[in-house]
Amino acid sequence: MAAVDRSLVANLPMFAGLSPAEQDELLREARSIRYPKGTAVFDQGKEADRFFILLHGHLRVEKTTPQGQQTVVRYVSAGELFGVAQAMNLTHYPATAVAAVDSIALAWPSSSWHRLIVKYPSLASSALQTVGSRLQDTQARVMEMSNEQVEQRVAHALLRLAKQAGRKVDAGVEIDFPISRQDVAEMTGTTLHTVSRILSAWESQGLVEGGRQRIVLRDAHRLHGLAEGQEAIQIRKRDP
Repeated sequence: MAAVDRSLVANLPMFAGLSPAEQDELLREARSIRYPKGTAVFDQGKEADRFFILLHGHLRVEKTTPQGQQTVVRYVSAGELFGVAQAMNLTHYPATAVAAVDSIALAWPSSSWHRLIVKYPSLASSALQTVGSRLQDTQARVMEMSNEQVEQRVAHALLRLAKQAGRKVDAGVEIDFPISRQDVAEMTGTTLHTVSRILSAWESQGLVEGGRQRIVLRDAHRLHGLAEGQEAIQIRKRDP
């Protein structure tokens, strides 16, 4: 197996503070794996036998309820640590991770986790930050579900995705991976019909632009207003 080029990871939080020799040593225990679009990196309920860092691409994290309802929990972007079930004292993956685009990840065996976090404290720190960030995100989404109108929830979801994986284009800020209206519906606890109605209304007003599973935020300032409830009533009145 070819060695991973240290320059690909040297600036990632997990490797920060490590000497080049330590970075090489940590990389020697990793395996580089390619995941074509649509491939599952791991499945909900399966034994958590590896943990990962995403080098390239984007992953969609999905969770299925006991009733069989599927929800898009979040997206993983390049540079993020993921699949760290051991950091939460879990022995099985709590969700499924699927490559939203062709992706590459580094994988380490879970059996190495406790030894590695002792030897490389930056790994433990990165895992703690990752878990903390995702907990805050989950809490924010729970509050949105409980207290906000659906237009606000959709606006918050798009702004969150743009902050995580947005890139500047002539039309505005494009969410840099394929995302369907069904994905947005699952993220915001509503229906495909409702999301389609909202996004179609926003497209006609120049707030967003969509096509081929790509969404561009054309007026992020107004979307912030929607997310805060400042324009939700006006949008709803104009929405047929």
